[in-house]
Amino acid sequence: MKKSHIDIHCHPSLKPYGKSFKYEPTKQNNLNSGRKNSIWHYSPPNFIERQFNKILTLTKFTQTDLTALAKANCNIVVISLYPFEKHFLKDKMLGVKFLPDLLVNLAAGVSHKRIDNLRSHNSYFQDLIAEYDYYKQLNNFAQVIDGVTFTYRLVSNYTEISTNITTSTATRKIISLVPSIEGGHAFETGLDKNINTADETTVLNNLESVKNWDHKPFFLTLAHHFYNEICGHARSISIGLIKENQNRGLDTDITVLGFKVIDKLLDNTENKRILIDVKHMSRASRTSYYKLLETTYANENIPIIVSHGASNGKRSITEPNVSDSEQSQYFREDDINFYDSEILRIAKSKGIFGLQLDERRIANQKAIRASRIYWPSKKRRYVNKSDLIWRQIRHIGELLDKNGLFAWETVAIGSDFDGIVNPIKGLWTAENVEDIKPYLVEKADDYLKTHKSNLQIQNQISAHEIIDRVLFINANEFLKTNFK
Repeated sequence: MKKSHIDIHCHPSLKPYGKSFKYEPTKQNNLNSGRKNSIWHYSPPNFIERQFNKILTLTKFTQTDLTALAKANCNIVVISLYPFEKHFLKDKMLGVKFLPDLLVNLAAGVSHKRIDNLRSHNSYFQDLIAEYDYYKQLNNFAQVIDGVTFTYRLVSNYTEISTNITTSTATRKIISLVPSIEGGHAFETGLDKNINTADETTVLNNLESVKNWDHKPFFLTLAHHFYNEICGHARSISIGLIKENQNRGLDTDITVLGFKVIDKLLDNTENKRILIDVKHMSRASRTSYYKLLETTYANENIPIIVSHGASNGKRSITEPNVSDSEQSQYFREDDINFYDSEILRIAKSKGIFGLQLDERRIANQKAIRASRIYWPSKKRRYVNKSDLIWRQIRHIGELLDKNGLFAWETVAIGSDFDGIVNPIKGLWTAENVEDIKPYLVEKADDYLKTHKSNLQIQNQISAHEIIDRVLFINANEFLKTNFK
């Protein structure tokens, strides 16, 4: 199997599905890749868009459209279905009604028609079904790219992934799409930002319906940006005009409804368990979830997933101001990022930690400023920007090594591409992951030259294997073990 990178969290449909509301009929996935409502529509950033992103951190271009994934030779991708949350919108900001619509449109690259739809619809669950249907419309339809025929196939287990890989050839290739969902609000919660609206029976019935899909989601990100009546969330929004919408439920615990949702997700009757991704959960709700795994589920092997995250370099949730690593000086201390004690839990559970390729999460301002270049040089940019990624890999590796664990089997890539992200400059799209790989190998090799003897014998592997594990092997092994 060719070791192209595996992304365990990205949003290929968010922009084209949003654009589809501009056309009649709406919500159609166009086979013509020249149309913006096609998931195959290829729109890498031009010079102006790159400058626009550098100045305003807005990402209007596509990053993981299926053509970009094909060109990057990705054959396994975990797609995130995400019913766009209504609370990004407000009736008025600064006395102007259209301003919030404009901000969201700029930030996410969706259409004004999609924004109108968000304002008027009253069902996250139906929005979820519509996005799932958007993928199904072109499932296994052929698309010719650079003389090679590609198809994508939604998959239900690793056996199907393996079949797709073994039946692919040099001229006919299959991209396996593993479904996941971002946000428990998808089951019909959190529709009103001020009051609870969820009906327990409706929520659990919707969850049951999803567990019976032809392509059941591999995992669910339980929380997201706004309160969903299931669990508290961590601060993730810094835009002042929208930030206050996030205040309700911030930093709170799992609710009574939330524990019932968790139990139903983890119920493995008929092999229909949906794993839980702890990204976006508050510290309190993460703590309660870990305790639940240690008690109610103590006799079951349930891996902990962070689909797209970063280390904050701090010791633990109970000791949030203590650092034990020199790398922590370069990390963001936000509690949406993860503490060392949590990373140890993830590793011990045989879980996976997807590294988010977002400058706002992976590094602090000190590190970002140090990584900037002031003259055009692709090589120098990759040399500097690879530091932001390597420091996270190194920190987690050293943490696991110090605790007697295999250092290099937990981290993968969970880019969050095509979500509302500010990408690492130069790492604009899926195609650029291969570009930065040799620079990551170089960082790992330089590290091993001076630190290899400090590592346990089992962790003294080559630089190439370390990076191959991050880009491909770890995610592949995790899927092989858990996606059944």
